[in-house]
Amino acid sequence: MKYFKKPFEHTLVVRNLLKWAVLAIAVSTITGSFVALFLYLLDVATQYRWQHPWLLFLLPIAGICIHFLYKLYGKNADKGNNLIIDEIHEPGGGVPARMAPFVLVATVITHLFGGSAGREGTAVQIGGSMANFIGKQLRLSKADIRILLMMGIAAGFGAVFGTPVAGAVFAVEVLIVGKIKYDALVPCLIAAVFADMVCSAWGIRHTHYTISFTGSVPAYLSFLHFDFLLFFKVIIAGVVFGLSGYLFANVSHQLKALAVKYISVPWLIPAVGGVAIIGLTYLSGTTDYLGLGVVSEHANGISIVNAFHEGGVTTWSWLWKLVFTVVTLSLGFKGGEVTPLFFIGAALGNTIAIILGAPVDLFAGLGFIAVFAGATNTPIACTLMGIELFGGDNVIYFAVACFTAYYCSGRSGIYSAQRFPANNVKQ
Repeated sequence: MKYFKKPFEHTLVVRNLLKWAVLAIAVSTITGSFVALFLYLLDVATQYRWQHPWLLFLLPIAGICIHFLYKLYGKNADKGNNLIIDEIHEPGGGVPARMAPFVLVATVITHLFGGSAGREGTAVQIGGSMANFIGKQLRLSKADIRILLMMGIAAGFGAVFGTPVAGAVFAVEVLIVGKIKYDALVPCLIAAVFADMVCSAWGIRHTHYTISFTGSVPAYLSFLHFDFLLFFKVIIAGVVFGLSGYLFANVSHQLKALAVKYISVPWLIPAVGGVAIIGLTYLSGTTDYLGLGVVSEHANGISIVNAFHEGGVTTWSWLWKLVFTVVTLSLGFKGGEVTPLFFIGAALGNTIAIILGAPVDLFAGLGFIAVFAGATNTPIACTLMGIELFGGDNVIYFAVACFTAYYCSGRSGIYSAQRFPANNVKQ
């Protein structure tokens, strides 16, 4: 009997892989196509807003429309990413299929009228809702739907940023701080890779970022760039990145709670948020903090891309973007937090580099991934994202910045449904 044990186990493994590969193709085809449509519409909305700046003055009305759209027809879809994470931890009523079109439309409206938001939340919700829909149609078990939901997260994340490996790891790392759900890792990787391929097949091209810095290669680390003084500066920057991630997460939660407490009429919350964004735009003297912020409508404007160059942002650009985004997302508008976190991190990295006399492009890249790591408690996924986006030459600095930010961000995170270890200490 022992002779036949291993061949039998191998048969089960192959059968299991085929099962998840087939499901991954289904999830990825739908999710990747939805994400491609979303990114196309987002670009159209951004271009249209640049051409018609008066649309900003309609942001309060747009916020009210989003509120009633969800109130009348959205049911529990308003809970967003947290609903998907909660459903993975404790299966219940499921993730409604309507979440995908609702969040897509609401996010495009937010960007069209000038809200400062991202796209990751939308992509993840599209992936999660479509994965749950497929699981229900196929009458899969709760255990299988749980993995399918993680595949949806991975597919949405991998497709929207063009980082499938990071997307797969993010899906299994974000659920419980310090722990990874290895049982879903391979299915998530298959889903993320296929979703990225589908999104690219629709003609979507992701923004290309470049870190030109290449340091010295010591004899004892023949395959890595490493410098002790720069290493020390990266640690300092990592601490600041972690604190900024902590600031973003906590201010977001507190502002949302204050709005609910002091604004008794719910539909007034997004209206107040819209008015606040208009006021902040005039106070800052620029429209560069509206929308995604990946690129600016002006060649020399403040943006993520320009943060990789000296003089591309101002000293306080990171704080302005933080305020704009917290107000937008905490007061009723839709979208993700991650792209704004990229902006905050890249701009903050630019500022820190100038203060410390470090390479601007390297530190902008470190901030790009490390603030995200601190705010989401996903240092491994963010390190891998750095490699996928910027190449592997500076991987040791990526890891140091991300893990330092992770440890310095405290017991906080942008996802309230994320679980923390029972001992309350990050592992």
